[in-house]
Amino acid sequence: MNLNALIDFMLVATNEGLGKASRASGISKATLSRRITDLEEQLGVRLIERSARGLKLTEAGELLMSRTETPLSEVAEALTAAREGLSTPRGRLRIAAPVLFSQLAMGQIGAEFCAAYPQIELEVVAEDRRVDLVEEQFDVAIRVNPSPDSSLVGRCFAKDRLVVVAAPDRPKPASGAVSPVAAIVMPSFEPTQWRLDDGQLVLEPIPTLRFSSFLMIRDAAIAGAGAALLPRSIARNSLARGELVQWGTVSGVEPELWVLHTSRRLAAPKVRAFVDFICARYPDKDLMLNASPS
Repeated sequence: MNLNALIDFMLVATNEGLGKASRASGISKATLSRRITDLEEQLGVRLIERSARGLKLTEAGELLMSRTETPLSEVAEALTAAREGLSTPRGRLRIAAPVLFSQLAMGQIGAEFCAAYPQIELEVVAEDRRVDLVEEQFDVAIRVNPSPDSSLVGRCFAKDRLVVVAAPDRPKPASGAVSPVAAIVMPSFEPTQWRLDDGQLVLEPIPTLRFSSFLMIRDAAIAGAGAALLPRSIARNSLARGELVQWGTVSGVEPELWVLHTSRRLAAPKVRAFVDFICARYPDKDLMLNASPS
C-alpha cells in the first residue's frame, strides 16, 4: 500500500474537501483525487462519496480514519523530528495552566523557557477548567492533583502543603476538643474539619466569607475576618512579614502540580523540552523554593 496515498486520504478527510486539503498542503486537487482513487482500488472499497455538495466519508472511510489518524500523526512527528533534529525544539507551544499558578509563576517560567529555546513561540492560557488537549489543540496542561486519565501522561514537578493561618490578633484555639472557628473559604466548601499537625488540634470551620481566589482569602485573613486554609506558597510572604500567623499544617493533604501531555508514544521535541525544563526548575519538588513573591 502506498503510504503517501493513505496520508493524502487523511489530509482530505481532516480538511473535509479536496480544495481545503490542496490549499493546506500545496498538493494539487488532481493529485489528491488520483491518490485517493488508487487507495480505494487497492482496498476494494469506496472511502469517499463525491457529490456536488462536496465530499463525505463512507462507513469504510470513517473506520479507516479512526484507525490510522493517531499512528499517522506519530509517523509525521517522527519524520519532522528526524529532519529538524531532536535537540532543536521549535514551533508554537500552547499550555493550559491554573489561574493562580499562571499569575504567580508562569510569567517568569515562560520568559526563561523561551530564552533557553528561542525557536519556540509560547502561549499560556490561564484557566481553572479541565481543558481537552486534543480538541482544543493544547500541547501541555498543568493541573493540581489530576485524576487518572488514560489519554494523558506526565510528571509531578512540585508539591505544596495546606496550612491554617489567621491574623496575629486572632486567638488560636487550644488543643483538645473540636474548636469552632470563623473561617474564610472557597465557594465549593462543604462542612468538614481541619485536623492540624497529626490531629493535635481539630478545627470546625464556620464559613463567614466565601471567595473564589486564594489571594482574596489570604487578604481577608490578613484583615482579620477569620482563619483560612491556604497553600503554604501563597501564605509564606505574609507569614514572613508577620501579617499572618500559622496555626498548623493540615495532616494527610499535599497538593501536587503535574505537567501533562497526550500519551502518544512520540512526544514532540518542544513538549519534551518544556516537561524537562519545568521539572528541573523544582529539583526538590518544593513549590516554596521557587514561589514568586506575592
